[in-house]
Amino acid sequence: MSRLAERFALLSRKGRRALIPYIAAGDPDPRMTVPLMHALVRAGADVLELGVPFSDPMADGPVIQRAAERALKHHVTLRQVIDMVRKFRQQDPGTPVVLMGYLNPVEVMGYQLFAEQAAAAGVDGVLTVDLPPEEADDLAQALKKQGIDPIFLLAPTSPTHRIKLIADAARGFIYYVSLRGVTGAANLDVAEIADRLKEIRHQTQLPVGVGFGIGTPEVAAQVAGIADAVIVGSALVRRMEELAAEPDRLLLEVPAFLATLRAAMDANQDAKQISGASR
Repeated sequence: MSRLAERFALLSRKGRRALIPYIAAGDPDPRMTVPLMHALVRAGADVLELGVPFSDPMADGPVIQRAAERALKHHVTLRQVIDMVRKFRQQDPGTPVVLMGYLNPVEVMGYQLFAEQAAAAGVDGVLTVDLPPEEADDLAQALKKQGIDPIFLLAPTSPTHRIKLIADAARGFIYYVSLRGVTGAANLDVAEIADRLKEIRHQTQLPVGVGFGIGTPEVAAQVAGIADAVIVGSALVRRMEELAAEPDRLLLEVPAFLATLRAAMDANQDAKQISGASR
């Protein structure tokens, strides 16, 4: 069983939902990435999503685009990102780490070498946002041989046949994009998301995480009530941008914000359990 599968199984037994923060590796300084990863785990992260900086992040909104730009000013490469995971693993052997990025850097390294090095460093999952499952066989097979879970995105507009296609190809969990558009958008319709998750769960037993548009404790708690995981990116990265020149504050305040989401999610689950027990 993979680290991702183990983590989701443990959370399910506890009646908890996963909290998955996204940060861009190397933002705002490569020296801060590993300490921040540890701080986010202490603040309540169950899985870490580490962005691989890319020069043309077409699926990302301006907040995460700027994060990639800040990282690339330090010439952060895919190999360096993998090394950050290796350093993180020296102190944390248990928290799953997912690399999220674009296909080009992986193609340049080569699928087999990438999968081997990522596995050796302790990477648990890979999400390449511009690689559809129809074209993912070679990379997916290389990852699976190394015990790494290929993760795919589902959109609000995904038809039933595509949900099944992605459900069959994915491992670890499925990432449901809760909004049409790029990262950092707003105006979540939780009822609509709940309906879509029911449809997705007809096709898969994998956990389903929801991302895009989650920026407050209230929304995180609402999404935790319907999803297996709450994925938070732009709201964290925006705070990192504001504190980029103050690393000591960043390492305190960004995890502190994540902790408010964790507390709201857990309070919501506790209330549901109490309500269910009293019936």
